[in-house]
Amino acid sequence: MTTSTRAQKLALGKLIFGRPLATEELGEQAISNVVGLAVFASDALSSTAYATEEILVVLVAAGAASFNLSIPIAFAIALLLVIVTLSYRQTIHAYPNGGGAYIVSKTNFGPLAAQVAGAALLTDYVLTVAVSISSGVAQIASGIPGLQDYRIEIALLVIFVMTIINLRGVKESGRVFAVPTYFFLVMAFLLLGVALFQYLTGHLVPVKNVQDAIVPGTEALTGFLILRAFSSGCTALTGVEAISNGIPAFKEPKSNNAATTLTWMSGILITLFLGLTLLAHQVQAAPSTSETVISQVARAIYGDNSLMYFLMLSGTSLILLMAANTSYADFPRLAALQAADGFLPRQLGIKGSRLVFKWGIIVLGALASVLVVFFRADTTALIPLYAIGVFLSFTMSQSGMVVHNWRRRQQNPPLIKEMPVTTGKATHITGEHQMLPVYEYNPHWKREITISGLGAAVTGVVMFVFVITKFAEGAWFVTLLIPCMVFVFYRVHRHYTNVALRLKLNGRRPTHRIGKVKRILLVDSIHLGTLAMVDYAKSLGESWEAIHIAIDPDNTEKVLQRWEQYVRRGNPDIPNLEIIASPFRQLVKPLKEKVEFELELAGEGYVNVIMGHLVMDSYWEQALHQNSQITLDLMLQEIPHVVVTKVPYQIHNADDVPHGTPPPPTTAALPAN
Repeated sequence: MTTSTRAQKLALGKLIFGRPLATEELGEQAISNVVGLAVFASDALSSTAYATEEILVVLVAAGAASFNLSIPIAFAIALLLVIVTLSYRQTIHAYPNGGGAYIVSKTNFGPLAAQVAGAALLTDYVLTVAVSISSGVAQIASGIPGLQDYRIEIALLVIFVMTIINLRGVKESGRVFAVPTYFFLVMAFLLLGVALFQYLTGHLVPVKNVQDAIVPGTEALTGFLILRAFSSGCTALTGVEAISNGIPAFKEPKSNNAATTLTWMSGILITLFLGLTLLAHQVQAAPSTSETVISQVARAIYGDNSLMYFLMLSGTSLILLMAANTSYADFPRLAALQAADGFLPRQLGIKGSRLVFKWGIIVLGALASVLVVFFRADTTALIPLYAIGVFLSFTMSQSGMVVHNWRRRQQNPPLIKEMPVTTGKATHITGEHQMLPVYEYNPHWKREITISGLGAAVTGVVMFVFVITKFAEGAWFVTLLIPCMVFVFYRVHRHYTNVALRLKLNGRRPTHRIGKVKRILLVDSIHLGTLAMVDYAKSLGESWEAIHIAIDPDNTEKVLQRWEQYVRRGNPDIPNLEIIASPFRQLVKPLKEKVEFELELAGEGYVNVIMGHLVMDSYWEQALHQNSQITLDLMLQEIPHVVVTKVPYQIHNADDVPHGTPPPPTTAALPAN
């Protein structure tokens, strides 16, 4: 790669992803409460756009008269939100290193519960991206019907852009997404204010011309139906746990700032949810297959096709799209925690040049894209999958806080102990060590156990109602997915444990071999790259041999002739080219047989296979070549005491060929390329 080409790629990367950040700049990437609300609360706040609608979708089965129940159901959900918020405030102060339900479950219930919580949370985060963006696109399509047929494409584009922005870093993405988040809040509170004024002055009128409204059913209004509506409306709670997972992203004092942001988020969420539910009831909004309840409410307040109607719809669409950013902040952090514990690939725990867990961000974007395509960006189809993981993590986190506070009832709590990483016991992550938590006496333990216990009971009931009522609609998928994910986590963990045991020194040494090295130069054809390989072999100062596998007999004579003409040139120090027959035109098998034969002769020695590799300026140019050295490398690395050396030969398009210079002997591919 030329200097100019490399500089262009670096400049493009800097433009897209931003300049690389040094490790010591990590503290500068901490975010304020204002930015934190935009980063971590957009998911929860965006749920107000569809939570009321989900209640009405269930109640419509019992007829339009049952819509009156949406108000008491909304107040019950608001009360549950208060309980969950108080419980998560406890979590934030008890576990200041973040991790939410994963760390709480790990500390109080052990590694299996932690992996169940981790699977639920990871599933939740992926579905958050898919649900939020699909819902946001649906809001846009409500205002611009011509986009209905392109919802999948728009959703995929949004995911791609959001992934790129988050790869630039949490602080920078927070600044980008703060504007649309606060724009939605302004428009939502303005809508409620105008609606209140119209109500007090007698000008609040029902919405008209609702297209494709769902026809009210005749199902009996049973307690179970009400419970289903309550469970569906509990989607308003999604995203509440995000702040407890992302505590490390806040400025110092981290726990206090995170708890304050959580309180503000819950207060805003309750106000908007109750306000929009009351308003939807007053304007007689009804669930529709082509127009959202938010759109109906905005039309009733501002009129059809007015500027304020489109601004409200735009704000709602933006907050739904931005809600996915909560997952982009939390999914990589949780995946990094699980990777640190050895339950996910180590790559997910590595920070990139912008001090973010880039592989977690990329994996999240890819998985969300698959869901959007598979479910055709249909929010209603995705919701049943979405809620189970959310409420499972709620239940486990709050149950864990019950255990945590029960242990804190003692006047003399247990002392802290250092534990090995491989014990699998409940631990905190502290620096490079994992430590058992310190349980300090808490005089308020009874009150806190009551709050967390009540929250765990209610969220557990909501979860089971979702599983039962939505099982046939897609909830079965998550019910099976979470155990499968836990199984995979433990397979990964077992692999890392086995590798660690096999690499552990404990006074052991690998089999000692001090024999000579047999070097084999693999030649395909003769050109400048071949000469570079020969120069490298000669520079080692040891004897070597060259082989050519005769895949094409017609070409073998030419290779032999050019070896003598361009390589040996009568020099006795350069060996003759050995021809290995391959009647079935195979490359791998004859080479493997040759290597194994030389290993037998080497005894205690090694075999070093030297092969060439053409390096191009671009990926597409590289793909035009056989690149067979990759296959050969994979085959040879399985044979003990075999070392593979690849000699690259760079070809740059910008390099000028000097005038009068004869062309290379051949333009065929480099050996093993």
